Amino acid sequence: MGADQPPTLAEAEYVFQLFITGATPNSTRAVRNLKSICEQYLAGRYELQIIDIYQQPLLAKQEQIIAAPTLVRKRPLPVRRLIGDLSERAGVLTVLGLPNPPSTNDVDA
Repeated sequence: MGADQPPTLAEAEYVFQLFITGATPNSTRAVRNLKSICEQYLAGRYELQIIDIYQQPLLAKQEQIIAAPTLVRKRPLPVRRLIGDLSERAGVLTVLGLPNPPSTNDVDA
């Protein structure tokens, strides 16, 4: 595997499934926000599957998806789920178990 290729599903430390509903504004924001987070915190260590529930309704049913966009973190265990456009970055990082950089309010003056 070349250095510039993403990890395979078996090699990825983090595995995400993002269930969306077509190109709606919320779905588009969720994809953009998640890709930004993954590239910043998990570059080269994640696998992301984007699943349109209109195109793959059986997969959405198997995963018991009741709202979209929904992010499912499959690995590392335990499985975690987040619903929404993932714009609340600090909350997303906390749920995903990623380090949250200190906010500007936490810096000593």
